[in-house]
Amino acid sequence: MAAASAPLVFNTDFQPSTGIPVEVAPGIARVTAPNRGPYTFTGTNSFVLGGDSLAVVDPGPNDASHLQALLRAIGGRKVEAIILTHSHRDHSALAPKLKAATGAPIWFGGRHRLSRRRRPFEWNAVDSASDWRLVPDRSLADGERFEIAGTRIEVVATPGHCANHLCFGLAGTPLLLSGDHIMGWSSTLVSVPDGSMAEYLASLRKVLALPYRHYLPAHGGPVADGPTYAKALLAHREMRNRQIVAAAKGGARRIGDLLKTIYPNLSLPLIPAARMVLKAHIEYLEAAGIVQVRRGPLGMTVRPA
Repeated sequence: MAAASAPLVFNTDFQPSTGIPVEVAPGIARVTAPNRGPYTFTGTNSFVLGGDSLAVVDPGPNDASHLQALLRAIGGRKVEAIILTHSHRDHSALAPKLKAATGAPIWFGGRHRLSRRRRPFEWNAVDSASDWRLVPDRSLADGERFEIAGTRIEVVATPGHCANHLCFGLAGTPLLLSGDHIMGWSSTLVSVPDGSMAEYLASLRKVLALPYRHYLPAHGGPVADGPTYAKALLAHREMRNRQIVAAAKGGARRIGDLLKTIYPNLSLPLIPAARMVLKAHIEYLEAAGIVQVRRGPLGMTVRPA
């Protein structure tokens, strides 16, 4: 279990300046896409790194106005690579068109894949949100280091939100491009079998061991004290595990029972996400031998081990 940590406080006051380049650090501009929503908050943040030449991280959704905003931010400079934190379509769908416009190759952590094989009767709730057909021109690996557009980048594999999720440390700085792994406006969606709660928790601990202190997420504003916030996220997930176990001991058997107990006042648009996350927690607890799960065509039932 994690040590005591600061309370988890979300920052929902972010003003994105959609479509306008905003300098967030020397040589780094953020351009936010117009895809505001319950899962994307104020939209996907694309980052333009460099000076005379550039790299673009997470070009975002297939939106014509966002493509034009990125091309204005690029301003005719050479784009050396289009880099993805992962291959969910709100981050990756614009990559082919940006490649066509700039000639830049697409780099990410390998083709989209599930964190594990689907079980009988199992539905992948984020299947249509995943960019299954996109193929990288270069596959990036954990621990890889390279220099691009005058920026030294360290690749940090952070599976959990999905299997091919990467964060990017800007070597020699306190900055980490944290993608969807750590975001200041919300906890991260983990939906099995696309993602994995066990991998997500391990990736949180992995990032905590790194020297980076200031996180730039792909949705919402910067996280000034990244490690403190990451510790709070970890404690929050462990609290959720305890709540599920307590609810199961109290007689909750189905996802709907757990929702009523753990999220009694949740707004309607967020209920599907809560169901996904509860399933991921239950799978984690099952693997640890803490709960027993029975699955069938009508869903799962949960009991204390």
